[in-house]
Amino acid sequence: MIDAPNLAPAGAVTLELTPGRSFARRQAFAWRDVRETAQLWRLCWTLAWLDIRLRYRGSMLGPFWLTLSTGVMVAAMGVIYATLFRMDVAEYLPFLAVSQVLWGFLATLVTEACTGYTSAEFTIRSMRMPFVLYAVRILVRNLVVLAHNMLVIVVVFAVFANWPDANWLLILPAALVWLLDGVAVTLLLGVLCARFRDIPPIVGSIMQMAFFVTPVIWQPRLVGAHQWLLPFNPFYTLLEIIRAPLLGQLPNAGVYASALLTSVLLCGATWLLFTRVRDRIAFWV
Repeated sequence: MIDAPNLAPAGAVTLELTPGRSFARRQAFAWRDVRETAQLWRLCWTLAWLDIRLRYRGSMLGPFWLTLSTGVMVAAMGVIYATLFRMDVAEYLPFLAVSQVLWGFLATLVTEACTGYTSAEFTIRSMRMPFVLYAVRILVRNLVVLAHNMLVIVVVFAVFANWPDANWLLILPAALVWLLDGVAVTLLLGVLCARFRDIPPIVGSIMQMAFFVTPVIWQPRLVGAHQWLLPFNPFYTLLEIIRAPLLGQLPNAGVYASALLTSVLLCGATWLLFTRVRDRIAFWV
């Protein structure tokens, strides 16, 4: 600390140099980021929509190209795997459509989260915006794409007349969990990948392995007596709390408990890390 009031003339400015902020001070700055992001929700939406328009610039169908490719893949895989697994197409195709659309959202969100801050390097260095805004921007962008891809589920349900029942109301609290986890994982991976540039390929490999060990293209009942192990897979529980109500089923208590526990741990770890290193993000990118 530099403080020399007796040697300086009246009205002189006192300069204080402190080595760091207290825990409470870091919490206050982090909460300020959250509040400012909520106030700038229109900017989040505008930036997310701009990202989509730039990505599909010059394309006639825009994001619907991804919807079309998802629909073709679901139709082809549905017939092939229904034959291999000896299942009814009318039962398996709705399951596969919901699983593929939801997994596509999760996988894309996790992948893009790794470059959440490094891809915005010039913006972070040239102007001040809350760091949470970059995470929400990625989440909103992928939610818009998810809304386009939901058309695949609607078409499959219409073809097989397999519409959700009253259980679909359970999607509302599950969607809130998805939103919180989406912001948390985007912040967490964005910070870690800005500091350690080796993490993105590791995350990509983990997501590839998770796709095969998670019931996405195969149904949970195929594991037989080992179904009790599935709630230990966080990807399965996240999928199931939305997929099961859409398919007219009710997730068991173990699935909800695992999903909530995963959400609490993820949000807690993200908050602790973000409040700790928030001031260093601009130097890491």
